[in-house]
Amino acid sequence: MGRDFRWLLASSWTSNVGDGVALAAAPLLIASMTSSPILVASGAILQFLPWLLFGLHAGAIADRFDRRRLVMVANAARAVVLAALCVFLVTGTANIWIVLAVALLYGTAEVFVDTAGSTLLPMLVKPADLGIGNARLQAGYLVANQFAGPPLGALLFAAGSAWPFLVEVLCVTLAVVLISRMARTPVPPRDTATHPPVHTDIAEGLRWLWRNPPVRMLVIIILVFNVTWAAPWGVLVLYATEHLHMGAVGYGALTTASAAGGILATLSFGWLERHVSFATLMRIVLSLEVLIHLAFALTTAGWVALIIMFFFGAYAFVWGTISTTVRQRLVPAELQGRVASVNMVGVFGGMVIGQALGGVIAQLWGLTAPWWFAFGGAAITLLLVWKPISQIVSARPVAEPDAGVQRNEP
Repeated sequence: MGRDFRWLLASSWTSNVGDGVALAAAPLLIASMTSSPILVASGAILQFLPWLLFGLHAGAIADRFDRRRLVMVANAARAVVLAALCVFLVTGTANIWIVLAVALLYGTAEVFVDTAGSTLLPMLVKPADLGIGNARLQAGYLVANQFAGPPLGALLFAAGSAWPFLVEVLCVTLAVVLISRMARTPVPPRDTATHPPVHTDIAEGLRWLWRNPPVRMLVIIILVFNVTWAAPWGVLVLYATEHLHMGAVGYGALTTASAAGGILATLSFGWLERHVSFATLMRIVLSLEVLIHLAFALTTAGWVALIIMFFFGAYAFVWGTISTTVRQRLVPAELQGRVASVNMVGVFGGMVIGQALGGVIAQLWGLTAPWWFAFGGAAITLLLVWKPISQIVSARPVAEPDAGVQRNEP
């Protein structure tokens, strides 16, 4: 799909290695500094709080400036923040407040990296190649971030608290170098000479989204299904250890099983895209989501849960790839950042709502109750969106299909 796509792919995979290392090392570092459940939970909250605070602004900025350079600057900022943390750790001056501050700064920079980065693929490949392009980018996330990175991060942390973050600095820095090898990406076709306020750009993106029924419905589907998904996932560790009696190792194996399912899906996505329509795939995936919640509510065996989680990882990858591809095909180039940011705010907003509901439901009715809530909520939502899914997939893009595409063949 062109030389520039390969540089983007290499940069994304390299960055995901570093993020996967931190995925295990960051909680271990926080837990080594405090036994306060509130402070430990704060570290997890800081993973999605920056999206709620700065997500819409990141989308507007991504649509205003050179997106490749924005990714480079934001990744460089992440590297600087991590380097400062390494200095604090090596000198023995780090404390929990410094670590949480670093987490907030790092997470904020990551919002800009992810938002601007999500707009690059439609500028580099043809609309017909977006599906396989997103699949390859998602494969890097699964392999590096979810499968290989966390064990490496835990191993490095055992050798010394600074080592995993030093490795992440190297990965993020290398990601900057790799993406810099891309040819200059075209700037979104809009007049920024007057430099309107950011909130004006945000409002423009929200108005476009509200007036575009297919994309609006897609964002709503993602929001609602994240609420139902996050309700049981927020108490998954208790469900695994207390209800299924899997222990800490078994709980960790659930994540591994999910990643393994996703990796299998990456190998089959090309075949699925050629032989099954996106509308059919979306209905199958959302139907599996309903059935998976029911299966988790009914099972009492850890090994059954591992099998269920494997299939969850497989269909979740397919859904993520398809929904991103459909959105990218329908949104004009100059609005990609803002619409992507609204989508991500919906993702993390849904997770916040869902986790809050799941905690209350589990406290009142037991650890399987959130799964029953997710089953019922997802089933009702599926019935409501079954017909609109065809309208979403069959919608025509606002812009010409090949507009703004820049490809560099070897």
